[in-house]
This record gives sequence, structure tokens and C-alpha cells, in this order.
Amino acid sequence: MTAPKYKRVMIKLSGEALAGEKGYGFDFDVIKRISEEIKDIVDMGVEVGCVVGGGNIWRGRNGIDMDRTTADYMGMLATCINAMALQDSLESIGVKTRVQTAIEMREIAEPFVRRRAVRHLEKGRVVIFAAGTGNPYFSTDTAAALRAAEIEAEAILLAKKVDGVYDSDPNKNKDAKKFDKLTFMQVLERDLKVMDSTATSLCKDNNIPIIVFALDEPGNIKRAVLGENIGTVVEN
Repeated sequence: MTAPKYKRVMIKLSGEALAGEKGYGFDFDVIKRISEEIKDIVDMGVEVGCVVGGGNIWRGRNGIDMDRTTADYMGMLATCINAMALQDSLESIGVKTRVQTAIEMREIAEPFVRRRAVRHLEKGRVVIFAAGTGNPYFSTDTAAALRAAEIEAEAILLAKKVDGVYDSDPNKNKDAKKFDKLTFMQVLERDLKVMDSTATSLCKDNNIPIIVFALDEPGNIKRAVLGENIGTVVEN
């Protein structure tokens, strides 16, 4: 078996990914497939952290007439629901997990403690980080970058609906150009929307490469971990 390129990774999933084609709520067939792909790399000895967005339930910016802080906290709670759904799916196929939240809710998850999270990873448990950073005005992209830096992940696997980073929206422009490699500065200067600028800067400062790939293609999580040439790699 080919050895994985990365020993410890952070997987960033959008909330919409869990909804599949439905666009809202959960598609449990999709969640099961994602879980099986995560199990594949855990079985290879890769240590896995995971951050899931909440967009299949609630996005803070949807609260147009709502106080921004309130709307963002609602979004953080949505990520906790998604984390529990992913946890249940992973454990149903024999993957040991822990959910850690940035906002304490001890009855359903552990509070985030960096050393405890690292210890779980070392024991082969998938750690799902929920409730973002615990602060309004910060996205789950930023939470993924922050937690990746804290647990010393070697890469962020950014699973999206598109198969990489383009110079324009490939769904709107058939001539959009796909990039195989980019630097963090290019992403920031061109405003390419890989992750938000705060998350991109965090990855740049901590030298954490971002691998952007299509989640819809079965086996892509494993391919990314093996270092195969898929999607777009963003690094210094």
C-alpha cells in the first residue's frame, strides 16, 4: 500500500455537503459515503480532525434583519447538529470519534481542549470540532484553519462542490481556468475565495497547505492524503 503523504490532516466540509442534492437538511447516503472515505484514511493510520459548516441548516448572513452576533451563534449551533450527525455515521461503521465544541455543552460533547484533542488523534480517534471558533464574525473556514494550526495538522483538505480553484465561477463561465497550484499571496491578491481571507492568512502564517478538491468524486479524500494530483494545492 502506498504510504500517505500526510500523517495528520484537517478535513473541512461544508454544511451543504451533508445535504447532497437536497440542498437543505441531511442526505444520509451522502453522509455515509463521506464517513466511509474518512474510515479509509483512518485505517491507513492517518490522524483526522474535521470541521463541518452549518449552511445546510442555517447561515449567519441569512438573518438579514437579525443582530449579526445572534445570527452567528445560531450558525454555531447548526455546526453542532452536523457534528453529531457525522459522529453517529462514523461510529456506526466502527470509527471512534470525539466531538469537541468551542461553546460548552457538556451533555453532548467535550469542550475544546487542545491537548485532549491531540491525545484523541494519537489514539486514532476522529475529532470533530464544532461551534466554529466560539466567536461571532468568524467563519467555519477560520475555525478549520485555527484548529489545524492548534493540532499541528500537515494539511487542510477542503472538500467542495467544485474540483478545484478557478479564476471565475465555472458554473457561470464555461471558459473558467482551473489552477493546479497557487500561493497564498495569489489567492489573497486575486480574491479567489478559496477560504475567507482570515482563514487563508492563518494558513499562510502557519505554513499549512490547502488542498481543494471535489467531494462528489468518490475516493478523493484518500487521493488527497496520498498526495495525488487532484484539485488545486494552495501553499507558500
